[in-house]
Amino acid sequence: MKAVILKTRGAEGVVYGEAPDPVRPPGWARVRMLAASVNRVDLYMRDSGAGITHALPQIMGVDGVGEILEVDPDSGFAPGDRVLLYPCEFCGRCRFCLAGDQPLCVAVKILGEHRDGVFAEEVALPAVSLIRLAPEADVEQAAALGVAWLTAWRMVFGKGEAGPGSSVLIQGAGGGVAYAALQLARMAGARVIASTTGAQKLAHVRAMGVPAVDYAAEDVAKAVLRLTGGEGVDLVVDDVGEKTWAASLRSLARGGRLVTCGATTGGHPSAEIQRLFVRQISVHGSTMGSLDEFRRLVRAWEAGGFAPLIDGVFPLSEVPAAFARLEHPARMGKIVIRIA
Repeated sequence: MKAVILKTRGAEGVVYGEAPDPVRPPGWARVRMLAASVNRVDLYMRDSGAGITHALPQIMGVDGVGEILEVDPDSGFAPGDRVLLYPCEFCGRCRFCLAGDQPLCVAVKILGEHRDGVFAEEVALPAVSLIRLAPEADVEQAAALGVAWLTAWRMVFGKGEAGPGSSVLIQGAGGGVAYAALQLARMAGARVIASTTGAQKLAHVRAMGVPAVDYAAEDVAKAVLRLTGGEGVDLVVDDVGEKTWAASLRSLARGGRLVTCGATTGGHPSAEIQRLFVRQISVHGSTMGSLDEFRRLVRAWEAGGFAPLIDGVFPLSEVPAAFARLEHPARMGKIVIRIA
């Protein structure tokens, strides 16, 4: 089968070529991939992969949507069913899995990180990691849900507790997770403020009725305090890291929550411990979400609660170009890989 394989570190190590067809053990499904999405972690795996147990060569790609080719008769699925792929392979036996918190599984394997991923014509994974998709569903939007929107769902609802009457700052709102969090917080009835830069991104966010702060030209924390009457926000969603950390802390109201899922600009900011305890601020780490959260996310999407913004669509053979677009400052929303 055709696949995008990471053979060595660096852009030159990303190769479109032949890979062995996946093997389907009992209890697993063999899925023909229809579409996938590109995530920041793909770039991290390409350039470093440090701290993630894996072995090269490895097929890239974390999340996507496909069509079942082969599955056990008692699985609840049948060949031809369209399915969303939950991005984690989990043991189902540890205390975290038994509590329904699969991302914390002690033996978790994330697709495209710890094992072969989804940038391929076919993939095999446990049938319990599949969620049925309506035949008429938008495949490109569905392909974007598994990482960015699932991560944002847990940040906004599971860790951030956003809802009607709450206020939320989204840092770097042009990115995949951040834009998803913006949409979900608005769906929840929260008052949303976004930071971003670039004329098109600022105009896009403001056209949604969301106050947008240009972080290249303004002090974000001062702008947030001005917009909230000096109080600050209840929740900050920050996947940027070191560059935005100080502004995120200074934008929070007393008792506020900062939820982070990334550190693309560095992982060693000043902790500002005094501000944390004096204002009783809490900091939460978050990565992806549980199977139950994924099901609720999909139901909200199917009900029209939100629609993922797609920046561009590339064929499987042009994944390197998709990576370049992901890194382009004008990019807003998700990059999708069309496979079939």
